[in-house]
Amino acid sequence: MAAYLIGDVHRIHDLERFRGYNRDNPPTIEKYGGRFVVRGGAFEVIEGTWQPGRIVVIQFDDIDALKGWYYSPEYREIWKQRQASAESNIIFIQGV
Repeated sequence: MAAYLIGDVHRIHDLERFRGYNRDNPPTIEKYGGRFVVRGGAFEVIEGTWQPGRIVVIQFDDIDALKGWYYSPEYREIWKQRQASAESNIIFIQGV
């Protein structure tokens, strides 16, 4: 069953470092079989009060592949760049 990472990057305080994260991240995702479904882009809030920043959705074959990537040594190094450059909310969710 497919699994997704949904991220809301709501504040970027070091744009250059965040750009490095954006550059370095995709090869690690691909290595674990993931693919971007949403990576930024225009959005419109239709209901509620949520004011997202930059939305990211990444699809993996299953939750094990998603967790394998997220906790991998390759991504953990790049993760540090995101942590140092932006504030984010991240969730894992299984598809149907």
